[in-house]
Amino acid sequence: MPFPFSRCSSFPALGLLAAALMLAGCDTPPADPGMVIEGKIMGTVYRVSLAGVDEARRPALARDILKVLNTDDQEISTYKPDSVLSRFNRYQGSAPQPISADMADVLVTSLRIGTLTQGAMDITVGPLVNLWGFGPDKQPVSTPDEAQIAAARQNVGLQHLTVTARADGQWLQKDRPGLYVDLSTVGEGYATDHLARLMEQQGINNYLVSVGGAVLSRGHNAQGRPWQVAIQKPTDRENAVQAIVDLQGHGISTSGSYRNYYELDGKRLSHVIDPATGHPIHHKLVSATVIAPTATLADAWDTGLMVLGTDNALALAKQQQLAVYLITREGDHFAHYMSPQFKTFLVEQEK
Repeated sequence: MPFPFSRCSSFPALGLLAAALMLAGCDTPPADPGMVIEGKIMGTVYRVSLAGVDEARRPALARDILKVLNTDDQEISTYKPDSVLSRFNRYQGSAPQPISADMADVLVTSLRIGTLTQGAMDITVGPLVNLWGFGPDKQPVSTPDEAQIAAARQNVGLQHLTVTARADGQWLQKDRPGLYVDLSTVGEGYATDHLARLMEQQGINNYLVSVGGAVLSRGHNAQGRPWQVAIQKPTDRENAVQAIVDLQGHGISTSGSYRNYYELDGKRLSHVIDPATGHPIHHKLVSATVIAPTATLADAWDTGLMVLGTDNALALAKQQQLAVYLITREGDHFAHYMSPQFKTFLVEQEK
C-alpha cells in the first residue's frame, strides 16, 4: 500500500517510518505546520493532509470530509445492508434501479477496465468473493469444492450488468437475479477522488488525500516540496519501502496478495479472486502499483493486473501505456518491473 513519505529521513531507514505524513522540517519547523484530518470509514482509514490552510477551518472541513465519505459508504458498501449497492444485490428482479451520477461513473469505469483486462477486473465477482470468505459473509471453515465454485460462477460476468443514462437519471440493471456487484476493488479510489474534489471545491490547492491504499495529491506539502509517496515492500513488515514516487497531481493505488489473506487447509489464500478460475490467484506476482490521472482508475487497473499475472500485466501495460510497478516473488527474494511511464514518477527505489 502506498503511504506518504518525508524527505527528511535517509532512504535506508525508511522501513522504520510510520504510515503517516511527516510535515515538520528536518531541523526547523516550517512556518506552516500543515493540517491532518483522519479517521475510519468503509472498513479502512482515511487521511487528508493539507498545506496553507488556516487551522480555524478544521472543524468545518472535518464535517464536510465525513459527509462525503459517509455518502460514498451509503452508496457502494456491501457491508451496510441498507446501502444502495446492497439493496441492488438483494433485488431479484430485472427492472432498472436508480443510482446516483457518481455511482454510475464508477460502475462505467469498472466495466470499461473490466473489458480492457478481458474480465480479469470483474466487479460481479462478488459471489466468488463471498464464497471464499472475503466479503460480508464469514470465512469458510473448509475450501469450497468445484461444484460450489461452478455454481457461484453462474452468477458472475460483466455482460450481465448494464448502466444506462436516461433523461430521468442513471439506472443499473442486471439480467440474472443472483448477480452480486462488489465495488471493493474500486471503492477506495472512488472515495479518494471525491475527497480531492471536495478540496478543490473548498479552494484548497495543496493536499494529499487517501482512503485505504488509494492516494491522490495536488500541489506541495507544508515544506513547499512536492508530495511524495512510498510504495511498500510486499512483506508482512509494516512500512518497509520498495520505492518512492512524486505523484505530480496523479492518483496511485496498489493491489497485493500479501496483506489480505487467511490460512485454510494448510494453504495461504489471497483475497484477489480470478474470475476465470473461481479461485484465489496463485502466481509469482505479489504486488501491482498503478499511477493514473484519478485514484479510481489506479484502483481499478491494479486489481486487473494482479489477476493477470506478470507477463500478461506487462503486455497490457505496454498496450495501454500504463504507469505500473510490479513486484514478483522469485524464490526467497523479490524482483521488480516497471513501465517507462512509471519511471517519470520515480524518485528513488531500493536497489
